[in-house]
This record gives sequence, structure tokens and C-alpha cells, in this order.
Amino acid sequence: MPDMEIVFDIGGMLFFLVVLTLLVKPLGTYIMNVYQGSRTFLSPILIPLEAVIYKAAGIKDGEEMDWKEYAKAMLLFNGLGLIVLFLILLLQGILPLNPQGFSAFSPPLAFNTAVSFVTNTNWQAYSGESAASYFTQMSGLAVQNFLSAATGMCIAIALIRGFTRHTSQTIGNFWQDMTKSVLYILLPISIVAALLLVSQGVIQDLDPYTNSSLLQSFQTPDGQSINNQMLPMGPVASQEAIKEFGTNGGGFFNANSAHPFENPTPLTNFMEILLILLIPFSLTYTFGRFTGNTRQGWALFTVIMMIFILFLGVMYWSEYNGNPLTQKLDVNGSYMEGKDVRFGIGGSVLFAFSTTATSSGAVNTMHDSLTPLGGMVTMLLILSGEVIPGGVGSGLYTILSFAIIAVFIAGLMIGRTPEYLGKKIEVFEMRMSVLIVLTSGILVLVFVSVALITYAGISSILNPGPHGLSEILYAFASASNNNGSAFAGLNANTLFYNLLTALAMLIGRFVPAVAAIAMAGSLAKKKYIPPGIGTLPTHQITFVLWLAFVILIVGALTFFPALSLGPIVEHMIMRAGQ
Repeated sequence: MPDMEIVFDIGGMLFFLVVLTLLVKPLGTYIMNVYQGSRTFLSPILIPLEAVIYKAAGIKDGEEMDWKEYAKAMLLFNGLGLIVLFLILLLQGILPLNPQGFSAFSPPLAFNTAVSFVTNTNWQAYSGESAASYFTQMSGLAVQNFLSAATGMCIAIALIRGFTRHTSQTIGNFWQDMTKSVLYILLPISIVAALLLVSQGVIQDLDPYTNSSLLQSFQTPDGQSINNQMLPMGPVASQEAIKEFGTNGGGFFNANSAHPFENPTPLTNFMEILLILLIPFSLTYTFGRFTGNTRQGWALFTVIMMIFILFLGVMYWSEYNGNPLTQKLDVNGSYMEGKDVRFGIGGSVLFAFSTTATSSGAVNTMHDSLTPLGGMVTMLLILSGEVIPGGVGSGLYTILSFAIIAVFIAGLMIGRTPEYLGKKIEVFEMRMSVLIVLTSGILVLVFVSVALITYAGISSILNPGPHGLSEILYAFASASNNNGSAFAGLNANTLFYNLLTALAMLIGRFVPAVAAIAMAGSLAKKKYIPPGIGTLPTHQITFVLWLAFVILIVGALTFFPALSLGPIVEHMIMRAGQ
């Protein structure tokens, strides 16, 4: 008879995946309608507000941009956002809504944090409840949670337009796409999600921190009696909703979604994982509807879900079997070290997996405490370019780049000019696709090498041996791929790591983003080529398997040596000690 814990965990995961799949079509259709300007159920409320925003900002409705104008607007908007957030962090001590009197961030930490939230990374080298005021959390960090997620969606939609338009010089208007992303998609669902989270116990207030008496006092090692505990307060639910829905991941508290004020019940755990995955999976259907062939969208969905289930199974198996060294200490039962006992192995693994399969980076489990193979899976998900399913928007334009590479390789093998969705794939598209796919990987390898040969890099390691290497590898993988989660054993709040991770985040975000926009412009100019007898059918299972193979082989070839020296060696050492 199978262990009931396994039955419950697997049953819960299957139920979750069914719910997620059922929501892909309605949300994907809604997203398509928003960007095509079709009427939605929110149009009567939002169209007048949208018109006011356009008038105030001087945006001409219907005026479009070529790819260079679109890219310039995107970079300008994000650059201004970075400056504003940087100033908020530097001036935090004199700004309002700071009941705890937190001082300003140091310049290196302020720069790192501003870059982190603007790039949708949300890498946090600080503790939220002891460093960030309510004004900073709301007007700085939460605002960028919306805007960075919307930026990713704009880029993905621009690339989709590149595939669907023919002999066109334009790919849309960035300012209109940004407005629609926030008003019609991110804001309404975040409001509903925040209200549901509040109903389950997630806090939402502007009260000063509360000094609460303990039910039972305890003594510190030096004999001091502790009778009270300071409970942090704040507008948590509003930030938690967009933190997950926008695949941002920056927690209001240092413990992130392991904190009961952010994630109090199994229902909120389910909701938060669902929010993380909703847009990335749904955009595959949006892509299919935009192109007029939903089978193309379902093909991408199938690739993502296949790899998702495969890696999820490996991670769950590793965590369920646990660490054999603890069994020698007569510690029986599930391996729960670093996990949340409220959610068990299943709820903890599904959250950790989902947050690294996307660019979320939120955690309800300490990834530093995962088994070596479990930790390796989270790293592989990030190092693969985060296409399983990846971040909001960024996941879609990255997997489309992989699809172009897969089509190009297949075309070379059969001696035919590669085509994808009626567009001839030529040198420029291949260069941009390679730039999108390999930029983060190159950054990881370069910065990890720099960290390992400098004292400033290795002095932050808190664990020796291969696990220490894993901590550095994970840090730069997370920064370069704009994930934001971390192996908590690395002290990242140093000048070295603040500057290098900030640089990795900027390059890892904006080089692929500009490449995707440039590719959109190139594709939009091309003529449509009707499929012929030699056209590779990209909606069939053969291409699905081929695309999955290309994604996996690129990740394996790039990072297998580094993984061999880190988690794989650590796993072998762990097994040898049985």
C-alpha cells in the first residue's frame, strides 16, 4: 500500500495542475482581447480612465512605433523608474509612513535593490521588516512590482505582433501596451487576490509594530528572560498579490512566503502558487490565439508542462527520500528541515519548484536546506533561461527564441530554409535568439568565475565545500535570469555582491529584452510564406519533443561542469556518508 503522504501530495499536485490548465484558456483569451483592443467586461469602467491617462501623458491613441522607438521607450521608462526608486531608498529616513523610523539604505544596497525591482528580479539583500518603511514598500517596491511585470508582457506582445504582422514597420505602442497591462490585467486580478488573502489572515494595515506578550517566557543563553515579542505590521496583502501575480517575488518580510503574515494557510499557499504560474502559462494560449492557430499555443504549453512535470517529480522524489545522514541519528519521518510544516513536503516542493520555474523568486521553503538534487533542480530551472514557463512575458519570448533555434537546426538537417509561423528565419533572427537564450548563461559563468578567484567573492560563503560553490552559482544564476531567490547561506549585502549582482540583473534583463524587440521588428517586416510540402509542422508532437530536447540540451551543455562540482558532488558525498 503506498504511503498516504505520497498519495496526498501527488493528488494535490495533480489537482493543482488541472486547475491551472483549466484557467489557461479563459485568461489567455482575455489577455489577447486586451491587447487587440477588443471590448472586455471591464471596458465600461476602464476605457474612460485609460483615455484620461493618455491625455495626461500626451499619448496619441492608435499611434504606433517601430522597434527602435519601442525599445527606446521601454529603456527610458525603466531607467526613470530605477532613478525614482533609488532616490526613495536613499531618502527613506525623511519620507512619510515610516513609523519604525528606519534609516536610509546605503548607496550600494539602494542601487542593488532599485535595479532588482525594476528588472523584475526582486533580489533582496536586506530584511524587509527591519529595513523598509511602509512608504518604500508601497510607493517604491510595490509600484515596480506592477511596472516590471507589465514591461515583460509588453515585450512578449510586441514579439507576437512581429509574427502576426506582414510587411509592417511597426509593432505597437509601448505606452499603450504598458497602460493596458496594468489597468486591465495586473491591477484587477491583484485587487481580487489581495482581498482573498486578507480573508485568510494576511495582514493589511499601516499600524506601528506591535509589542505582544508571550504566552510563555524563555531565557537566552546568557540568562536574560524574554517575555515580549515585537510583531511587524504593514500593508502586506496588497504587495503579496502582485508579488506573486507579476512573478516578482520580493517579500514584505525576510522570511517571504514562509511568514504566516504573508502566507497563513494551505489555501493561501495554493492561491499564491496559482498566481505565480497563471500569466506565464496563459500567455502560450494568447500566442496561439494571436497567430490564428491555437495548436501553436498548445504546443508550447505541452513543451513547458512536460518538462515541468518531469523536474517536479525529480525534486519531490529527492525531498521525500530526504537526507540519509539524518536517519543515522534516528530522525525518522519526512525530511522537513527548512520546509514549512503547515504545507508538508508537497506544498513546500510545489512552491519552491514554481517560483524557480518562473522569475518569481518567492519562497516558502529555504532553498539552502533542500537536498543536493532538490537544490540542483531549482538551479536548473533558473539556468535553463526560465522557460518552464518563465516569468511574466520573459518566459514566452525566451521559449519562442528556443523555438526559432529548434526550427533553424531542423531546417539545416533537412536542407531547407527554416520557417516559423510563415516567417523565414534568417541570420538576424538567429543572432537575436542566441542573444536571448545565452546572455544569462554567459553572465553566470563569468561572474561565478570572478567570485571564486577573489577574496571578496569567497569571503561571503558561510558553508564550505561544494555547497559553498552552489551558493555562489545559485546567486548569479538567480540575478542573471531575474529570479531573485537565493541559497540563504551566502552573505550578499557586501559591496562586491551588491554591485556584481546588480550588473548581472541589468544585463540579464535588458539585453534579451532589446533583442526580442529587435527580432519583433525584423519579423513584422517580412512577408507571409504559406506552408508548403517541406514546411516543418511546429504544432505536432514531433516538434514538441524536439523543442523540449533543445531546451534541455542547451542547459545541460552549458552548466553540467558547474553542477558537477556543486550539487552533484554534494549528493555523492551525502550518499557516501550513509
